[in-house]
Amino acid sequence: MKILIVRFSSIGDIVLCSPVIRCLSQQIPGAELHFATKNKMALLLENNPYLHQIHGLGENWTDFATTLKNENFDAVIDLHNNLRSRRLCAALGVKKTYRFHKANLQKWLWVRGWTRKPVEYIVHRYMRAVSHLGVQYDHAGLDFFYPETELKQILPQKFTAYAVGGTWSTKRMPVEKIKELINQTAGHWVLLGDAMDAKTAESVQAEFSDRVLNMCGKLSLFESAEVLKKSQFVVTHDTGLMHIAAALRKPMTCIWGNTVPEFGMGPLYPENLGIQAAFSAEVHGLKCRPCSKIGFDVCPRNHFRCMCEQNTQNIAASIPNAE
Repeated sequence: MKILIVRFSSIGDIVLCSPVIRCLSQQIPGAELHFATKNKMALLLENNPYLHQIHGLGENWTDFATTLKNENFDAVIDLHNNLRSRRLCAALGVKKTYRFHKANLQKWLWVRGWTRKPVEYIVHRYMRAVSHLGVQYDHAGLDFFYPETELKQILPQKFTAYAVGGTWSTKRMPVEKIKELINQTAGHWVLLGDAMDAKTAESVQAEFSDRVLNMCGKLSLFESAEVLKKSQFVVTHDTGLMHIAAALRKPMTCIWGNTVPEFGMGPLYPENLGIQAAFSAEVHGLKCRPCSKIGFDVCPRNHFRCMCEQNTQNIAASIPNAE
């Protein structure tokens, strides 16, 4: 059976697709799995042993759709379910096309305070899309495959990795709160993020130069994954590295700002390992939270209490190697 999986972005969402890929491969004998995504996301999948081919979307939509149509797929699994993915599925004309439920209405009701019923975890919603093919979730968590990577940087023998980034500002703890957290610990830290996080990381490193290593904007994604793998513990915002850390079976503390784990996007571990997020850091009791299912560049209420009032003492206490 020849199957196309569609998910165009982003890093975390594609990592969250990994159980679907694994379960399709293991539960459908002889399945040939293809994956359609954006060109810049293809590297996330290149080392996945369960995939036969990756199709990257560049500038030419027509050629992309034509190439996929000529593959003559038996089934299409749309794990993006937006206008672009629906357009692609329509162009392919495959009868067996299955989509996951985005739960946008429930999230919309959450943001407006009209419900507090947790959204079903996204991996379980992904898996329901393939249940029509007789495939079930194996409870084995996430996968993240990457090539053997040798770090040029010398890391501390023991350290906490902190993913200080986040696509939206309202998902990131302010620099002064990060400093406050590190000041309440005695261990070494390695800061991870992209070039946009460099200014924050430089400010933190300047204050704790003896035990903070700034790697923001200096590593590839795979090198960042290697740092996560070598860490003793991970502190992270709601970002793609959170899901990569979970795929690498790393215990972690997740700091939540304008989003909430009840949106069904927290870290997922294999059930048989008994690993759970050590601590979920949230400011409870805010009527304005969650203010968005994604995030904002600035707090819409101009107070940013969801991050500025984080209890850094509790976060520090959750880190086992920070003393």
